Amino acid sequence: MSPASPRRRLPLPSWLPASRWLAEYQRRDLSADGLAAVIVTLMLIPQSLAYALLAGVPAQMGLYASILPLVAYALFGSSRTLAVGPVAVISLMTAAAAGQVAGGDSATFLLATTVLALLSGLMLVGMGLLRLGWVANLLSHSVIGGFISASGLLIAASQLKHLLGIPLHGDTLWALVGSLLAQIGRIQGTTVILGLLTLAFLFWARSGLKSLLARTRLSASAAELVSKAAPVLAVILTTLAVDVLDLQRAGVATVGAIPGGLPGLSLPAFDAGLWRALLLPALLISLIGFVESVSVAQTLAAKRRQRIDSNAELTGLGMANLASAVSGGFPVTGGFSRSVVNFDAGARSPLAGILTAMGIALTALFFTPWFQALPKATLAATIIVAVLSLVDLGALARTWRYSRADGLAMAVTMAGVLLMGVEVGVIAGVLSSLVLFLWRTGQPHVAELGQVPGTEHFRNVQRHQVLVSATVLSLRVDESLYFANARHLQDQIYDCVMQRPQIRHVVLLCSAVNQIDASALDSLESLNQRLGDAGVTLHLSEVKGPVMDRLRRSPFPEHLHGRIFLTHFDALRALDPASLAPPR
Repeated sequence: MSPASPRRRLPLPSWLPASRWLAEYQRRDLSADGLAAVIVTLMLIPQSLAYALLAGVPAQMGLYASILPLVAYALFGSSRTLAVGPVAVISLMTAAAAGQVAGGDSATFLLATTVLALLSGLMLVGMGLLRLGWVANLLSHSVIGGFISASGLLIAASQLKHLLGIPLHGDTLWALVGSLLAQIGRIQGTTVILGLLTLAFLFWARSGLKSLLARTRLSASAAELVSKAAPVLAVILTTLAVDVLDLQRAGVATVGAIPGGLPGLSLPAFDAGLWRALLLPALLISLIGFVESVSVAQTLAAKRRQRIDSNAELTGLGMANLASAVSGGFPVTGGFSRSVVNFDAGARSPLAGILTAMGIALTALFFTPWFQALPKATLAATIIVAVLSLVDLGALARTWRYSRADGLAMAVTMAGVLLMGVEVGVIAGVLSSLVLFLWRTGQPHVAELGQVPGTEHFRNVQRHQVLVSATVLSLRVDESLYFANARHLQDQIYDCVMQRPQIRHVVLLCSAVNQIDASALDSLESLNQRLGDAGVTLHLSEVKGPVMDRLRRSPFPEHLHGRIFLTHFDALRALDPASLAPPR
């Protein structure tokens, strides 16, 4: 029997992430990826149309943003199951940013949405090449949580215009509420009935349909997938209702004619002023999209013990946005709901995304006339149900109970988004987090220590029954020492010594100090001198290796009046052995 011939692989360069999963691809994976692609395609079609509506662009742009970006991410991304495309929060940010620079001109608005995709793509690819995956850490969980919850409420409020059949204007909650009150007498009854029925069905489908299907022979996972495909059924039923009952005559607004075919490839026109005005919004869209996407990717990868490379994710999302820009789309990122569906449907590789892109392309080529009678109220209901699942107002109370600083940052972010807009809200949240961080670390916890009897351990005198030396003041600083807390810490220690004239030695336990910057080093030198002038000797104990290495680059160890001890027990044994109880 002759040995089996090796399988032929596509000649892709080794640095391309796709080469890794293609090298491991098995024929049996194709059926799993194909099934997942069919399910995600059915889910993504109404989502693409809905999020195009949310972004304020023609419906076909939602389809365009769901074709080439999926292919680009499959080639450059690191996640095996992340599904890229338009998402609610990024679509809202796109609409807000484009609306600010367009000045009511529709052509400028459309150009701005494409430019945002291009700039976001360039920024993400640039950050990926510079290996800046850590930038996601600049947005705290509190800020992201507050932003997503507030954005969900803002998105839901913005879609009331389609659900009620009235024009609403504004980018903030107050503006939308004021516009609603001014237009409340023009509510379109038929549209309201259709929208509320769709809302009720979609909310019921999230729990009731799954329970109903669970009583059949369907498996739990199959029932879950079918229930998540409920928006497809809502699109079909409401489109048929509009067409058969001629509801357009009753005032029901529809998507209208959607041009068929695929987009041509071209770069958006260059307008220096427009591009400059969109730099900050593009940066915020990039960061928010990256954080949302990498969080989903890491969650799904962990379930299969796979690994996500944050730098490759930056490049993958950047290339997806560049692909969206050149194909007439708008900013995209990894979506939570469709990625979970893709994972649950059994997708084994990014080929599922490529097959999904092919399904969307076929829809754009041949099936767009089917959506002409699709009611905007149905798409609005789809958006509302999707985004309200992201709203977690209880998180504010939980975060506040655990950390007032983080709770305040979350509250500032939510208030900023709802009352001043998405960009202002994100910036306000980030700035408040930084200010609160500086405030919190600028006043570090300093504990006076005593020996736990019979041990070599030292604990806070206010929390434990410990032995304390009369002449040695033992202090533990629970924070790295840097410019924001150096002067405060110096004054705090000096004042404490001045209030206790019997003290002859101060020993700083540095086990919690991970860094000492130049400002803190200067403060330590000043503290050493001030204490020396008062007849008190400064010592250090348990200094970490990397911190000690940096201290040795300075003259501080030679200028220190006292010693640097390996352990705090060694310090007390050398300075006041009578105060110690021998270890058991």
